[in-house]
Amino acid sequence: MPPCCLLSLDIIRQEFKPDTAMSDKNALFASFLTKWLQDVIGKVDADTYALYLYDTKNFIIPYFKNTPITVAKIKTEDIEGYYQYERTENRTLNNALLQYHEVIKEALAYAVELELIRDNPADKVNPISGEVQILFTDFLLEWLEMIKHNVEMTTYASYAMCIKSRVIPYFKEFKLTLKDVTPKHIQDYYQYGLNVEKVSANTVIHRHANIRKALQYAFRTELIAFNPADRVERPRNVKYTAATYNDKELEALFAIVKGKKIELAVILGAFYGLRRSEIVGLKWDAIDFKKKTLTIKHTVTEVRVDGKAIIVEKDRAKTKSSHRTLPLVEPFEKLLRQLKEEQERDQKVCGKAYCREHLGYIYVNELGERVKPGYITQNFALTLKNHGLKKIRFHDLRHSCASLLYANGVSLKEIQEWLGHSDISTTSNIYTHLDFSSKVASANAIIGVYPS
Repeated sequence: MPPCCLLSLDIIRQEFKPDTAMSDKNALFASFLTKWLQDVIGKVDADTYALYLYDTKNFIIPYFKNTPITVAKIKTEDIEGYYQYERTENRTLNNALLQYHEVIKEALAYAVELELIRDNPADKVNPISGEVQILFTDFLLEWLEMIKHNVEMTTYASYAMCIKSRVIPYFKEFKLTLKDVTPKHIQDYYQYGLNVEKVSANTVIHRHANIRKALQYAFRTELIAFNPADRVERPRNVKYTAATYNDKELEALFAIVKGKKIELAVILGAFYGLRRSEIVGLKWDAIDFKKKTLTIKHTVTEVRVDGKAIIVEKDRAKTKSSHRTLPLVEPFEKLLRQLKEEQERDQKVCGKAYCREHLGYIYVNELGERVKPGYITQNFALTLKNHGLKKIRFHDLRHSCASLLYANGVSLKEIQEWLGHSDISTTSNIYTHLDFSSKVASANAIIGVYPS
């Protein structure tokens, strides 16, 4: 489906006023589709409903409106005829046909539920059966295109990078069709990753998640009899133990970055435990100097799609829990007021040359250009290297923050809220090493009753 068409989904949703089709066997299939759209509201998520609505109103109903087929008498031949029409007249691609097929199947499943028909005729139809068997690699590309507008850009970029750069190059030489892919083919690929590419078990697990999701769609649309990815052995997940800085190491780091452009990122990462996307996305309207608070509510992320860097701005944090308000401590407030004065001075000095696109953002350079996420990662690594400090990732400052909080008596529940984790299990899973001190305390408590 063309991107320009998808942009109108919300408008179509708002304008749509369903007809009141009769829920009987004599209702035309086109009319029944309209009723189904009305009844399915609230039973599926908004994005899925918008997609159903767009496909049904613009492609499926216009075709069946010109036929006298009732919902009770629609047959597999009628549905196959529609797909043949789309292939020949509109040159519709496989991914779109699969999408239309899912809509028709769901609508007719509802007709079965209402006892208007006994069996779902769409269950016996393969929307692309009239064509040469699709290659596994081609299917993966079509699946990527299909989900492109149904998931977050950051999620799509992750899928695309994995599948286009890693999965497809491996499977391309085998020329396997989608139906030919077996669990052994997938298992061999995982072993290739571990033994030849020398990637980590966690990387293989990430690739498995992508492959399984794509094949699950093929299984759900009956292109394959079962999901072969469900029958492989995944490598065991290796828990990552973050390298952290203690209070002395952080003190040395703060002294080194004092007055430098990277200082803001280091303070927000180490003291507040902010993610890189939250740091770059911080705006002046998130700072309340009167109430002495800062609110995390906007993020800026950089992703790569087909080799091109794309900046994704969101007026929301990573999860509902990521949207949080934290106290504005005096040293940080002082730094912010200093940065605000510098920005106002730079605007006057640069005049028309000052970038107006990112007005409102805190982390900008002298010309008003917003700092890129990659700048923080690269500059932080160079700072550590140039000053002989222990090598850690920038994200490990967030872990250092959690370690210091725990060492100072802050509970895991409070750390969860400070860092913006949606579930305390996330906090405990990442920071299980922090809980060891409490176990030592438990051991000391019970040692008193141990027989001497």
